[in-house]
Amino acid sequence: MLRIHFTSDDLARVRMAAGPDPMWETLLSGHLINELHEARTFGAWRSRVVADLPRLALPYLHLTPPRGYSPDFLTPADGAADFGDGLDRVLVTHRDRLRTDIDRLGEQKAVSTWASDLRDGLVKAVDGLGATMTAYHAHAIEPYWTRIHAAVDADLMVRARLLATSGVEGVLSSLHSTIAWDAPVLTIDNPTVDRDVHLAGRGLRLIPSYFCSGKPITCADPELEPVLLFPIERSVSLVGVPRADPQAALARLLGRTRAAALQALVRPTTTSGLARRLGASLASASEHATVLRRAGLIRSTRCGNRTSHELTALGHGLLSGTPA
Repeated sequence: MLRIHFTSDDLARVRMAAGPDPMWETLLSGHLINELHEARTFGAWRSRVVADLPRLALPYLHLTPPRGYSPDFLTPADGAADFGDGLDRVLVTHRDRLRTDIDRLGEQKAVSTWASDLRDGLVKAVDGLGATMTAYHAHAIEPYWTRIHAAVDADLMVRARLLATSGVEGVLSSLHSTIAWDAPVLTIDNPTVDRDVHLAGRGLRLIPSYFCSGKPITCADPELEPVLLFPIERSVSLVGVPRADPQAALARLLGRTRAAALQALVRPTTTSGLARRLGASLASASEHATVLRRAGLIRSTRCGNRTSHELTALGHGLLSGTPA
């Protein structure tokens, strides 16, 4: 049983991640690749990924056993805007954290020579970590990211409505069938865990996850930022009916440049960033963003003299072929 203890300050500091966390999704998907008997919910995706998994991706899977502990340093605190940002933070993990986490992994399984070198912070091993994580993510996550994002966005809209009608306690009690809220304790029914987590005023970050396949989970180290990963309703399938050329279909619908602008905003950016990605002028990028925003495909947020743009659930759905 996992018991999370709240104070009144903690309830005021509960917050929801703005979208899927790329580092958590990468880690949890690795659990599923290592799970030999996974053939139900994620079977089609797993079969496709395993069929031609690059050799360079294999060392990363050594760090993601299907059950038990995976190193906490693989999922940096506070989340990541995108995989590149998260990877940069992983690769500057302090040597003490590497040693602690790899030692903990070694308590449940034999670690490879490479993992032992990583434990000692050897430059070659850390460079290898960057290479293997990049190879795995590019093969198993990046091709499906638009659909993952669309599914998580749909779940977040449900949570937002629930927050408006039932408050924070209503959101907490609805996260999963194994969760029970009996103030001031959130209990997660898990027979393999017997643990108390005291938030002590730090609050709790809730992270909706596509690849969280079982019960809600949290970090093993109680000193890290308190987070709770919970599985979403997977209304968007990662492996659907093959489409001959989705970019061509989008181009026919929106026009070639505007379709490229929508695709470019899979990773949020500013107007000037969009202009760089499109190789277009600032005025042209601003015009494309305005049209996409009026169509409900992106949302724009102004901060000072900068405007940032990101896809809405409808925009993600249009790109994935499964509009919300």
